[in-house]
Amino acid sequence: MKKSGRMVVAAALASAAGLAVAAGPEPLGFLEGGYITLIDVVLPAPIPQEPRGVADSEVFKLTRAIKGTKRWDMAVADVPADPASMMQGFACATRVNMTPANAPKTTALLERASRDTVREANEVRSFYKRKRPFVTNPGEICEPQSDVLLTSYDYPSPAATRGWTWALILSELLDDRAAAILARGRAYGESGVVCGVHSMSAVEAGRMAASSTLAVVRTEPPYQDAVVAARKELEALRKVGTAPSAQSCSAEELLITQPIFR
Repeated sequence: MKKSGRMVVAAALASAAGLAVAAGPEPLGFLEGGYITLIDVVLPAPIPQEPRGVADSEVFKLTRAIKGTKRWDMAVADVPADPASMMQGFACATRVNMTPANAPKTTALLERASRDTVREANEVRSFYKRKRPFVTNPGEICEPQSDVLLTSYDYPSPAATRGWTWALILSELLDDRAAAILARGRAYGESGVVCGVHSMSAVEAGRMAASSTLAVVRTEPPYQDAVVAARKELEALRKVGTAPSAQSCSAEELLITQPIFR
């Protein structure tokens, strides 16, 4: 039985028994939880002494010098993960001013698929429990060091997973803009490195988590139907909407082409 079916049955039983339901059901993705596991797909989290661990430490130190630059500002702007903020972040790459209001079907598709990919990334993250780079290395970061940030883990990066999920799906919907969209998705993950809240290996693992999970998600008929509906929606929006300004987009594109750790 699919996850959604089990939830309906459980809710019906609770209602019949006169039980109060404190909260609504967990938002659903396209896959049932546990349908795929990535622990043997994503590379093991690096330890500090191995080459990947050493590289992560060096990249963190080098990227502290980015503070005060336009690339740091982009990284700060990439922190919010709500649909409206992410659609604004991908506006130049897509050449479409999307919002949850004018592209509800696209929003629903992106959010539903992201629940699958981020869930799988978080399972791996909970397994390795790798500390964030700023916890083990001194240096400023672009987010407040809240208890949530300090006690959550690095590897894989859920932000990179989410950003790469959006990039892969948007490049499928707007294939004529695929290269620009994928480049923006890469930069979205790298913003976590610039901010100092994720290591480079965690970003790479996040992309692997997104790509691997989406390979399965794309076999689901509801996903395929949602893609058709979202593509039609964006085609219509392109005809009636206004594109982002060329000047602001050229500045962003220049930032994206600059390596962050050379």
